[in-house]
Amino acid sequence: MRSTGETFGRPHLHTGVDIRRLRKNLFECRTGIHLRLLFESGPDVITFVFAGNHDEVQAYLRNTR
Repeated sequence: MRSTGETFGRPHLHTGVDIRRLRKNLFECRTGIHLRLLFESGPDVITFVFAGNHDEVQAYLRNTR
């Protein structure tokens, strides 16, 4: 989680953290082959909202539209 805060907003910095936008302020960070962290981006803060595998993230997204 610490490296996400340090690298967010710096897309050309290669750190091995795979971050992609899922919705306007919702992002996914892949921490490995089986774990993904979802976080929301605010003006001054990043808030982690969910952790799970691919299927669990898909279910979370379906239930939070």
